[in-house]
Amino acid sequence: MKPFQLALVALCAWLPAAFAQHTGANHREHGAATPSKQAHGPYAGMQERAIKALSEQQLSDLRAGKGMSLALPAELNGYPGPSHALELAEPLKLTAEQKSRTQALFAQMQQEAKSAGEEVIAAEGALDALFKTKAATPGALRTATHNAAVAQGQLRETHLRYHLAMVELLSPEQVATYNRLRGY
Repeated sequence: MKPFQLALVALCAWLPAAFAQHTGANHREHGAATPSKQAHGPYAGMQERAIKALSEQQLSDLRAGKGMSLALPAELNGYPGPSHALELAEPLKLTAEQKSRTQALFAQMQQEAKSAGEEVIAAEGALDALFKTKAATPGALRTATHNAAVAQGQLRETHLRYHLAMVELLSPEQVATYNRLRGY
């Protein structure tokens, strides 16, 4: 064998081993698993959730009727929410009647949002169950995703509707003050 051929054979034998070592060292440097260990994807651990698409925090927020940023189109476009209006009652100079009506609106919103949140949880649970039980078919999937989207839309509409009600309750000056105090 000629020296050039001998060097080429040695290089071909050495390259895979060198690449494997480099890749392993690179994984260790960046905190990733080495090739001999099990690598984890970004969803690792989520398989233990009761409903895979919902974290414990999301479940808690849905059950509590929290806004979860669902009303941002209203909030950031000059439509105050009842919860924050109550927090700012003093600087907004809410009248006794305005405060009473805002408290009533907030209580109604909470009741509706909790109910709508339970609908979201049920719809997401049904979607999860399709896959958990290996019963997912194109038709069942279409129905389940539609139901989940409708439930989410109804929850969002609930929160947004109460922002509309607050704009009717507050004066334009109070709305402007609300927006300024909230930093918008």
